Amino acid sequence: MARCRIISVAGGTASGKTTLAHDLFRLGGTERVQVIPLDSYYRDQVNISLEERALRNYDHPDAFDITLLRNHLDELLNGNGVDAPIYNFALHCRDGRQVQRVEPVDVVIVEGILALHYRELREVYSYSVFVDTDDDLRFQRRLKRDVSERGRTEESVHTQWNATVHPMHLQYCAPTRALAAEVMTGERWDEGAIAQLWKRIVSAVE
Repeated sequence: MARCRIISVAGGTASGKTTLAHDLFRLGGTERVQVIPLDSYYRDQVNISLEERALRNYDHPDAFDITLLRNHLDELLNGNGVDAPIYNFALHCRDGRQVQRVEPVDVVIVEGILALHYRELREVYSYSVFVDTDDDLRFQRRLKRDVSERGRTEESVHTQWNATVHPMHLQYCAPTRALAAEVMTGERWDEGAIAQLWKRIVSAVE
């Protein structure tokens, strides 16, 4: 592949999109693939209290700084590396001490719940995948993850799911399934399925 190409892996929360993106990263190798989480581009909220941050709707399109992400993708397409922010989920703000260095390798994967929602991002994608997973399974995965990894309580996970996560999924994420080049189930896949997907991506971006 002659130059950097951007692909997207979209899908609902806990659908398996992050796992899929990292499976492609593992298969393609660090010299050819890098992953940018859309979550890294949540708007920084360091100037408001933790209590206020916790009340924000993180599943709405306005929660993300898409202008910054598009600027970074343009830089990568032009052959320049970028410093992507790193988001602290426990504190609901960016980590001011660290960044993720992303170089213009063959394939840069943008993965996130709304990776296919924004027209300005779709304009630069060479390929796209939507990971489609049953709502109940996604909730159980999110509950386990948020309690064990992000310092949340079971009650807070239930409340957030019902108040914003699932309604926003239905309104903004689920409709983007129709925009993807292909749809994969997020319930399970094997090495053969990943290898075939990688071949399709390589073919699409060459």
